[in-house]
Amino acid sequence: MSFTMYSMAMDTFVPLLGTLSTLLDKGAEHMKAKGLKPDALAEARLAPDMFPLSKQVQIACDQAKSVAARLTGQEPPKFEDNEQTLDELKTRIRRTLDYVKSVPSSAYQGAETRRVGFPLMEGYALDMDGVQYLRDWALPNFYFHVVTAYDILRSQGVQIGKQDYLAHAGYAIRSKAS
Repeated sequence: MSFTMYSMAMDTFVPLLGTLSTLLDKGAEHMKAKGLKPDALAEARLAPDMFPLSKQVQIACDQAKSVAARLTGQEPPKFEDNEQTLDELKTRIRRTLDYVKSVPSSAYQGAETRRVGFPLMEGYALDMDGVQYLRDWALPNFYFHVVTAYDILRSQGVQIGKQDYLAHAGYAIRSKAS
């Protein structure tokens, strides 16, 4: 497999968004087993000043769809941030996956040097080339919000571990030869 901007982005976002969806399933199963409403997890947070699980999933999805758009010279599609249930969050993940998979690898031609810029907050803006944007902004933000979603689920007692987070790398794990 050769390294391309497309492969680095899609080979990261697609499997980890699948993992995130599976983690939400495990959260729902845990809550049901405890006789609790699964959708209460959507508002769970690690600390009072941190975003809830729903926002963590929304931002992780936003990073993936924004990369697919910005690295190919497009405007990212806008999704309403109105998900309140785990099923709605899973639908957002599916919509994100549908979008990022719809962008052909050929559209990433020139992504390394394509300028990526957008407003941030209060008079600030981001301005980077495609490599910097993917490496220094999008991937760290994506991982941060996926891990924070994982941590919120763990803090709520969901029985998940590192093997659940790294499930997408299972293809490379095998017994040691004796």
